[in-house]
Amino acid sequence: MEYRIEHDSMGQMKVPADRYWGAQTQRSLENFRISTEKIPMEVIRAFGYLKKASALVNHDLGKLDAPRTDAICAVCDEILSGQLDDHFPLSVWQTGSGTQSNMNVNEVIANRGNELAGEKLLHPNDHVNMSQSSNDTFPTAMHIAAVCAIRQNLLPAIAQMISTMKGLEEANRGIVKSGRTHLQDATPIAFSQEISGWRAMLERDQEMIGLALGPLSHLALGGTAVGTGLNAHPEFAVRAAERISQLTGCPFQTSENKFQALTSKDELVFAHGALKALAADLMKIANDIRWLASGPRCGLGEITIPENEPGSSIMPGKVNPTQCEAVTMAAVQVMANDTAVGMAASQGNFQLNVFMPVCIHNFLQSVRLLSDCLISFEKNCVRGITANREKMHHNLHNSLMLVTALSPRIGYENAAKTAQYAHRQGVSLREACISLGFLTPEEFDELFHPEEMI
Repeated sequence: MEYRIEHDSMGQMKVPADRYWGAQTQRSLENFRISTEKIPMEVIRAFGYLKKASALVNHDLGKLDAPRTDAICAVCDEILSGQLDDHFPLSVWQTGSGTQSNMNVNEVIANRGNELAGEKLLHPNDHVNMSQSSNDTFPTAMHIAAVCAIRQNLLPAIAQMISTMKGLEEANRGIVKSGRTHLQDATPIAFSQEISGWRAMLERDQEMIGLALGPLSHLALGGTAVGTGLNAHPEFAVRAAERISQLTGCPFQTSENKFQALTSKDELVFAHGALKALAADLMKIANDIRWLASGPRCGLGEITIPENEPGSSIMPGKVNPTQCEAVTMAAVQVMANDTAVGMAASQGNFQLNVFMPVCIHNFLQSVRLLSDCLISFEKNCVRGITANREKMHHNLHNSLMLVTALSPRIGYENAAKTAQYAHRQGVSLREACISLGFLTPEEFDELFHPEEMI
């Protein structure tokens, strides 16, 4: 491998000749050979927006000349298009402020910009990092990445699942089945009502995640090192947030209190709580679906789901609810991530939080998992759900909890005796009620209409 010599304030470093990063990135790469998790590309894209917006604002404020502004913007566009992904190799497990990733971006922009310009035009600190500090850029990139990922990926995936659930509701109207509480038989419910519960969960999650976007839209940029805005123009923060909004198509605003913005990660904790709520609901929905589809002969068997792949290497013909399993595993990971995000956010010391890379790594993994699982679950399972009407009818009419309809006439205790007698003797509720002398056949038939109990 060929190398070139780069330098920083600590001296010279050998850097691979085919990479645009500089000495500080190389030091981090060599000093933090920890695991395989890299700074998420969503954060790098966010830095692309941030650095472009900062250059444009610094130019507007008369601090950065046109050639340097154009060079920075050109490289940022390459970052946003994914052309330079291989030049951002740093580990999540680095400095807790994300300083080395901020410098990684600065160095790549400077070296690539100089290459495009054909001259040494840009310095990573003096020009690319103008009016900025790692302490305000990394938390800003975190918020940009979080908002963009939620708006562009997660919310559309939730909306598609809600739409599919609405279609299932309509397709299954008129089907009445046995309800279940505590995994035991309960009073009847319409299948469309059961589906509506799933759909409403997702709608509520959608609403809560939407509420969390408000606090996440506040940006730390402009606070520089400790929140005072040292070395930044007084108008920089407001203008930069406006530019970032224009570039991303998402609404952002400058944080009113930069001291809070640099050291607190409460917005990410709040937003991840909404992600955890979605994960909890997806866990419940996926479990409901695989319970209802259990069988095909020895389970509930009230619905069928798509058969996507063989389920066993030893049992021929076995098919498993694999999409449900993937969703529930992802939900567990999101719930675990919530603990990591909360603990990371609690580690603010004085003017800075130094657990930011692990915080955003877990946050964005959760958004990614939920987005991808919703898309896969909707496509490969939920849209293919069909009701087994015969099994639902059989289970409904064999449920002892239908005796609830008789309670107003014969009383709770006599209704309980009827259910217990029917269960012990293996007879129908009708036979039990008549045998015990609580109702005549005509009276029972007048009262007993399961399909009307919903």
